Amino acid sequence: MPELPDLSLYVHAIRARCVGHALVRIRLASPFLLRTVEPPLDAFEGRVLEGVRLLGKRLVFAYPDAHVLVLHLMVAGRLHWKAAGAKIPGKVGLAAFDFDAGSLLLTEAGSKRRASLHAVQGDDALAAMDPGGIDVLDADREAFAAALTRERHTLKRALTDPRLFSGIGNAYSDEILHAAQLSPMRQTHQLSPDEVTRLYSVTRETLHVWIERLRARTGEAFPEKVTAFVDGMAAHGRYGLPCPRCGTPIQRLVYAQNEANYCPTCQTGGKLLADRALSRLLRDDWPKSLEDLEEYKAARKL
Repeated sequence: MPELPDLSLYVHAIRARCVGHALVRIRLASPFLLRTVEPPLDAFEGRVLEGVRLLGKRLVFAYPDAHVLVLHLMVAGRLHWKAAGAKIPGKVGLAAFDFDAGSLLLTEAGSKRRASLHAVQGDDALAAMDPGGIDVLDADREAFAAALTRERHTLKRALTDPRLFSGIGNAYSDEILHAAQLSPMRQTHQLSPDEVTRLYSVTRETLHVWIERLRARTGEAFPEKVTAFVDGMAAHGRYGLPCPRCGTPIQRLVYAQNEANYCPTCQTGGKLLADRALSRLLRDDWPKSLEDLEEYKAARKL
């Protein structure tokens, strides 16, 4: 799922191409995309786009008279900038937003249609769609600490909870926790004040670094390669590869439909984190350290 650094690329690119231009029409290729129509889509046609911003992981397109389109890309939704009136791709195409300068196409890979488009009007309607998470880049340390400790969660779950923090997902939570040298399974209420301060600083720094790094790579082109697995990441998507800090192979913890990537040396004091499925399967044979894991693999020639 695109996260804050990725979505900021879209915001930057769309502002440069579409703000100040009239929306000529909206073409829908999938009826499942549109979730609310108050006002109807044709009420947006001919209106000039006034601004684009983020609401959590949602893209908000603001038009006159408080008309707002809210687009959530979910996991596989992506945007593309094409010539005006470009054809919507057959299998993956969901919609086209036609401006006089070009067309913003929405696609979604895979068979599941999770991306959503809401047409709403007014501040109250828009506020109802806000998950409530704070923007870490605008928040001070006290606001960050309050959100982090509001509920008892693991750090991984807290950072990716949209009710607590805005725009952070699976990929960048891995990068943040690796940089902070904290276990993804550490409980939020167990952190010392110094550790909270460190996590706050590292979270802001990591997001800033990746926003600037991705923007530098993309330049003024429209971002066409938005992915959760980016070259240069320290932990996310690097299972089995050496930690750039200490050289220990990066490990992963798989749970539900997500996973956490971490360095056992830098983040967990050498302990391997056991996911529920493998723990039930291996029981007492589950390796507790990296050395135990290597012995386990050697004995079974894994």
